[in-house]
Amino acid sequence: MLSGVRVLVTRPEHQAENLSRLIEERGGIAIRFPTLDIVSRNDDEIKYSLTNMDSFQWVIFISVNAVNFALKANSGKIGRTESVRFAAVGRSTAQAMKVAGLPVDLMPADGYNSEALLAMPQLQQVEGQNFLIVRGEGGREQLATTLRSRGAEVNYLEVYKRIIPRIDSSPVIELLVQHRLDVITVTSAEALQNLSLMLGENNNKLLSLIPLVVVSDRIRCIAADMGFKRVTVTDSPIDTAILETVITCVTGE
Repeated sequence: MLSGVRVLVTRPEHQAENLSRLIEERGGIAIRFPTLDIVSRNDDEIKYSLTNMDSFQWVIFISVNAVNFALKANSGKIGRTESVRFAAVGRSTAQAMKVAGLPVDLMPADGYNSEALLAMPQLQQVEGQNFLIVRGEGGREQLATTLRSRGAEVNYLEVYKRIIPRIDSSPVIELLVQHRLDVITVTSAEALQNLSLMLGENNNKLLSLIPLVVVSDRIRCIAADMGFKRVTVTDSPIDTAILETVITCVTGE
């Protein structure tokens, strides 16, 4: 089905293997090229906040990484408390919370982003409530901005940061110049922007001609602004959905 098709997988190294394996099981060639590296933030504030959550009515985890790096910063556990309700932005995040022994009191009924969470009935009347958003350094502001506009008090707990990996880009540049890249998969706007930086401005025109599979309309808009000509959005951000979209791009079915 993907016989010999070269698919560039830009997920962080520790998250790329499942998608790469799925591609290879369908006969494709997964080219692992992480354009983001995710590392811990060493901060005593993290441990303090995670052990003193009684002042919050809601704790929202933005991503699987938010759950895992919070656990890492706090000796592998996050204490439960009766006064706090826990929310997840999407299913993968909710699953990571369950594995960590945390309840999932709220998750979007449809969609996998801040907008879907904000649409939930439980977050409409939040005046005077305290929220803690657990995320990476410098994430999107929409969730906090909207909750504040509804009268909530919002604090951030940033448990990791994203950096550009120090890896050799020349093998991928060579494939690009030789027109031997067939599809690119990207799961965040920052990963897409880093891809462009890592391959060099002089290669951006070639890069923009390759079919691009992304996981949200927001990333699609950014890709279009960057000049990408063929951008397809998956039904969800999970690896199986990304694989099916890649197959559709290649076969047209």
